Amino acid sequence: MTATTNLTHAECAERARTIAVGEQRVELDLRSATDPTARTFRVVSTIAFTATGEETWVDLIADQVVKVTLNGAPVDLSYDGARVPLTGLARDNEVRIEADCVYSRSGEGLHRFTDPQDGNTYLYTHFEPTDARRLYPVFEQPDLKAEVTFVVTAPAEWVILSGQPEVERTQERDAATVTFAPTPPLSSYITAVAAGPYHRVDGTWSTERADGTSQEIALGVLCRASMVDYLDADEVLRLTRQGLDFFDEHFNYPYPWGKYDQIFVPEYNIGAMENPGLVTFTEQYLHRGRTTRAQRQGLANTLMHEMAHMWFGDLVTMRWWDGLWLKESFADLMGYHVTAEATEYTDTWTRFAMDRKQFAYRQDQLPTTHPIVAVIDDMEAARQNFDGITYAKGAATLKQLMAYVGRSAFFAGSRDYFGRHAFGNTEVSDLMECLEAASGRDLTSWSRVWLETAGISELTPVVERAEDGTLTSLLIRQRASDPLASDARGEGPAAGAFIDRPHRLVVGCYALEGDRLSRVAAHEIDVTGQQTQVPQAAGEHADLVLINDDDLTYATVRLDPVSTETALAHVSSIESPLSRGVVWSSLWNSVRDSELPVDRYVRGALQQLPDEADAALLASGLTNLHSAIESFAPVARRSDWRGEQVAMLRDALWAAEADSDRQAVLARALVRATASTAEGVEVVGGLLDGTSVPDGLVVDQDLRWGAVAALAAQDAVSDDALAAELAADDTMTGRTAHLRATAARPSASAKAAAWEAMVADESLTNDHLRALVAGFTEPSGGPATQSYADDYYASISNWWQQRSMVMASILVTGLFPRGDLVAGNQPDEAPSLLAAQTWLEQHPEAPKALRRIVIEQTDHLRRALRVQASAG
Repeated sequence: MTATTNLTHAECAERARTIAVGEQRVELDLRSATDPTARTFRVVSTIAFTATGEETWVDLIADQVVKVTLNGAPVDLSYDGARVPLTGLARDNEVRIEADCVYSRSGEGLHRFTDPQDGNTYLYTHFEPTDARRLYPVFEQPDLKAEVTFVVTAPAEWVILSGQPEVERTQERDAATVTFAPTPPLSSYITAVAAGPYHRVDGTWSTERADGTSQEIALGVLCRASMVDYLDADEVLRLTRQGLDFFDEHFNYPYPWGKYDQIFVPEYNIGAMENPGLVTFTEQYLHRGRTTRAQRQGLANTLMHEMAHMWFGDLVTMRWWDGLWLKESFADLMGYHVTAEATEYTDTWTRFAMDRKQFAYRQDQLPTTHPIVAVIDDMEAARQNFDGITYAKGAATLKQLMAYVGRSAFFAGSRDYFGRHAFGNTEVSDLMECLEAASGRDLTSWSRVWLETAGISELTPVVERAEDGTLTSLLIRQRASDPLASDARGEGPAAGAFIDRPHRLVVGCYALEGDRLSRVAAHEIDVTGQQTQVPQAAGEHADLVLINDDDLTYATVRLDPVSTETALAHVSSIESPLSRGVVWSSLWNSVRDSELPVDRYVRGALQQLPDEADAALLASGLTNLHSAIESFAPVARRSDWRGEQVAMLRDALWAAEADSDRQAVLARALVRATASTAEGVEVVGGLLDGTSVPDGLVVDQDLRWGAVAALAAQDAVSDDALAAELAADDTMTGRTAHLRATAARPSASAKAAAWEAMVADESLTNDHLRALVAGFTEPSGGPATQSYADDYYASISNWWQQRSMVMASILVTGLFPRGDLVAGNQPDEAPSLLAAQTWLEQHPEAPKALRRIVIEQTDHLRRALRVQASAG
């Protein structure tokens, strides 16, 4: 039988209409985990539910189903690999399913990892959105919440965890069986289990409230034994207490999940996951080398994001995945807001403006763009909507909403929302009702234009200046339409019709004082309609006019010609890092949209970045500069610009303060740049062998591996040197880095070996596959990789069918064949673009999720080719 692994909205809505789930007991036998030859583990899942219909199904992806009983009677097995059908239902039912499920190597379901350093085995789960069914039989949809009791049998010496506190433990020989307290009503995708010899640090959080109530929560921070040296548990606990203080005060709903463990795990597919009581984080937050302030700030943002989910998403959950924004947009907003207000990282909005919103801008310009409140027909679509629109655009839009209704009303509405809907499921109207009640504003129109339409507003200043630079007139033009809209059914504007999104923003006026740009005026205004006058700016001297200074709204913001020239020559002199971030973001978006020639951007970046004082902004700017050269620059100019980039980085690195974040950022950027040009081989080789290292720079193991991979891409490191590097760092990270470096070699034989491993070796872990893909595609645009285009298009349908969605997505996205514009050709004539379009035309019936990846990669390629063409 064909496995029906996809789940549609229609069928799940019908299932939710006909059944209601009560208690569920999940018994897991994980004693086989330490045996590398054991593929499976035994699970028994018992579910109590009521039904109004005669039939339904239970979701399960297992090696085999052993036994099924319904209301005590055996059920004839009919299992297609994804569903266990049930017929003859009574009003009250109990189904018991015994099955053998598979240990994962892809980060989906129950992931098993064996540490090469000490041989220890570790387990953890990741389920979002529909991988709980890889661990246990379950009704796998967010609106069928259950009170779940986990019972886990595992080696007795292990730490055994779930989202609720342990209530009973028994031991027989070398195995312990741990029973956990039942969860409050909980969606399956946020249940969790972890087991292994994890290192643990304990703490507590407590509060005494003004109303006389108090609360104490047990805290835990965990990681693998071999990563203890890189875990700053005190910092994690400090941030956790700061976050819980903030949420307890502002949400006025006591933390409802009993305990708060946070565990750092290997080979994790995402940054973190909000499992209540057992939050999982990728080990990439445990840095083996120098940790910059920006990296520590990144952990703080993620920690607050996941903590916000304890209320937005866990306590109150979207009914279906079209309401994904109800948890992710709010959590993304709160991650930055709480980090800025409750921790030392008060400047975190700068990174949001410079980095996070680019995630949204890129996604929102693709043919696959969608409203924040999206239409999600099935689970494959849901998996792909964990994207820049749902996260970053949603957060930016909610930041605008907070400015629109007021901070106090925003939190008052949130408190009302939790009080009304705790442990339930909601839709967009439920939240808007609470915010309207708190603010007194009618949010119907706001919700329609911001949440229910797609696309980006473009805000452009029309500036008139006197000869002395004084503004005589300032007008803001708004261009905004929904590329997906249609009035065929009379339900909205036609595609291309103007959408009037209101923007509350600040217009900053900057004047040159010597070589420095100083803000001489700031005007907070409401931009509505297609044109908005800013009369208060008249008479100001402004060498640079910055719309959306302070970054209150979500829009593509342009600079007028005079402001563009001023910014390219003086952006690093602006005092406020947030304002510099908004300027850099505007310049970068103008390059991507072919509004600003790439050569002018590169020249400005090469000149200004060495003077950028904020290390986080410097890192972002250097990343964009590298992308401008590698993706948007005409091929004929790349060699020179690569050389100039390396020279700039080398000089700035040796001039940087010893043992500073700037020094670390510049060293990493220099290593990255060297992967594309031999100009950097000598200096990077000096870092690696210690013959030429700036004072204060520690060439730690992570920087060494970056240098090794870069030199490998230039064929400037021997096999013996690669082997020696691995011998010195035979860890999970070292083995992964070694794979990448080996695949980065430019020879045809190295690329052939990497290709064979990627497409044929299904024993590869998720991280090892990513490493091979990253190495295979170095050096950027190398001719060896382009020769695999035919193999790629011949294979992607099979990859999608035969691999899990995570593993197939790594291959389809990472190996997409890219090419550059050939002199004399138009972008639409590029063979790489034509090949992608041909596959799409010939495979209209391919799975929508697969087509979406190819469509998006094709659009990224088309944009790069058009920017190359516009450069002349």
